[in-house]
Amino acid sequence: MITAARLKAQTVKELAAMARREGVAGWHSMRKEQLIKALLKRAKQEAMRHRGAQRKNGAAQKKASTSDLSRGMNGRFEAKHNGNGAHGESQLRRIRAKLALAKDLARRTTEHTRLAEADRLVVMVRDPYWLHAYWELTPQSVDRAQVALGQHWHGARPVLRLSEVAQETVSAGVRATLRDIDIHGGVNNWYIDVPEPPRRFQVEIGYLAANGRFLALARSNIVTTSPHKKSQGVDGNWIGVAEEPERIFAMSGGYGSGDVHSELKDVFEQKLNRPMVTPLIPRFGRPAEDADGQPLGFPLAVDAEVVLFGVTDPAARLTVRGQPVAIREDGTFTVRLAMPNRRQVLPLVADSGDGAEQRMVVVAIERNTKTMEPVARDAADD
Repeated sequence: MITAARLKAQTVKELAAMARREGVAGWHSMRKEQLIKALLKRAKQEAMRHRGAQRKNGAAQKKASTSDLSRGMNGRFEAKHNGNGAHGESQLRRIRAKLALAKDLARRTTEHTRLAEADRLVVMVRDPYWLHAYWELTPQSVDRAQVALGQHWHGARPVLRLSEVAQETVSAGVRATLRDIDIHGGVNNWYIDVPEPPRRFQVEIGYLAANGRFLALARSNIVTTSPHKKSQGVDGNWIGVAEEPERIFAMSGGYGSGDVHSELKDVFEQKLNRPMVTPLIPRFGRPAEDADGQPLGFPLAVDAEVVLFGVTDPAARLTVRGQPVAIREDGTFTVRLAMPNRRQVLPLVADSGDGAEQRMVVVAIERNTKTMEPVARDAADD
């Protein structure tokens, strides 16, 4: 049977639902005490009605009949008491608390946690391929983000937004978003893998809504990853070659002509990450000789060339002064240009494979070569 003690153990919401099902008039405006009294009165009326019916219908009817109201209310109460109601509600509250904690970037977890006094995000370069981000955010900033996103807050997720910053020769204020990294509350640092050094990066922390809106709470400093030294990754056979590359390259026939020599040069440049410059004698020819094979006069010829080498996306299109440059499979390239006796400005322009982005680096060089008057020494001067 329904008792006052059992009803008092229910919440106002549960009592109102019971009163609505039992047809109690005015249940929606009643307080808890009023709902309990109304339900007890209703149960008592139903019990009296059924007892009168039992007396009229005899002993058989008395055995078979029970109070519909009492049975229904007792059954629903027992179901909730056994876990279908109260336990389910408690489990739902725990899930909601865990989701709120995972979304809270302010780390307001325990009484021992020091709350941040200001929003800040700092990024450090660990090596050419890894960044380390550290942040502190105030609870007020997270609360303002919730208000700003409004109805989209429920589906928003905390992220770190990684962007590449254009080189200073182009524009220090141009950023291109690379990707969003999902994070969670309860932590204040994250490791970020980055591609193809050397490059310049900046990180933002905030919330990304389901409709694509990103609300940034803090922005980091700009960092530049260091070039990856490929010589550190070559096998032992190439370590010895790196000590005297020109001699070994010449002994291997590298200064000849033809496709074989070109392939050999490409392998040397890729493994050693440096250009293999053609020596002067093959370019200028040997000194003129007389009939006996002796050199005529005392020659001294000097020329110069500039070698540009670097790395870009393998799918990019690269030009130097408007002329296309071949890019190797790993993104490296080497360009040899004549260096006349004057100042030159050499623009290198790279367009991404999809044509959506362009990078430019300008190299300015100057050559100033002077030929001095020869000095003739007499034998007596020796």
